Amino acid sequence: MEHSEKSNNSGLKAGLIVALALAAVLGYLYFQERQKVDAKTVEVSEVNRDLMLASSKLDSIGTQLDSKIAEISALGGQVDELQVLKAQLEKDKRNLIYSKNVSLKDYQDKISNYELVLTEKDNEIAKLREANVILTNENETLISEKTELIETNTALQNTKTALSDSVYAINVKNSELSEKVSLASALRPMNYAISAINSRGRERDGAEFKAKRVEKIKVAFKLAENPLTKKENKNIFMRLMDPTGAVISDMATGSGTFKFGGKETVYTAKQTVMFSNDGQTVEFIYDSGSAYNSGSYTVELYSEGYRIGQTTFDIK
Repeated sequence: MEHSEKSNNSGLKAGLIVALALAAVLGYLYFQERQKVDAKTVEVSEVNRDLMLASSKLDSIGTQLDSKIAEISALGGQVDELQVLKAQLEKDKRNLIYSKNVSLKDYQDKISNYELVLTEKDNEIAKLREANVILTNENETLISEKTELIETNTALQNTKTALSDSVYAINVKNSELSEKVSLASALRPMNYAISAINSRGRERDGAEFKAKRVEKIKVAFKLAENPLTKKENKNIFMRLMDPTGAVISDMATGSGTFKFGGKETVYTAKQTVMFSNDGQTVEFIYDSGSAYNSGSYTVELYSEGYRIGQTTFDIK
């Protein structure tokens, strides 16, 4: 009986030892597996953290690319390369989020390349800013020079206008002076004498004549001495006007027209005389070929564009 109890106790002890050993082995294996799981969890956490960091950097790079594109465009630079790069960035961001097999090393390289491009574009922007400052200064200089040229041109135009006005004024004065000199040098008839010549050739002087005794009219006058008048041939035109104011003329007997006041003017008779500046006498004898009506007649004398004299007589 005692031997049987001892055998049972020994069996229990052995079983207990085996159980403890098995438990120890199982515990050790559990511990090993738990460490592996924890390590894997840590590894996954680190990957997720790196992925989030990469995604954040890509977002930041995208924002900077937008800023660079806007600034370079405003400065007049080319942005085609940056727009292509921005499209590639958006594609990389989508792949980072949705792709199952992601190589963080590849993305770190991509991020480094993007950052390198951003640095290069910072240098390009600095150069563009400097160029724009230079262009702005040049434009301001050109605008200033243009303004000065406009002011100079305006001053020159004003001077030219003033000179033109002065020249015009001088020409007007010269013209007026020339007109005065010409007028001063014009012939001056004086001491008029009107005579009526009858059919027998007898002359009768006076200022009034009977119609039946008038066949021809003689107009005589002296030319006053004038040191301003040139000694040369002078054309003198006589206009004989009847009581109605009509010019007595006959183209067949020497009448014609001359320019006076810009108009064609009919004259009764014309005579060319050499002015001798010694008080010479000039005579016009005119035969109208018809009877004279009663009334007041006017004689006008013209020479060198001026009306130089006038006298009247009456016929009863």
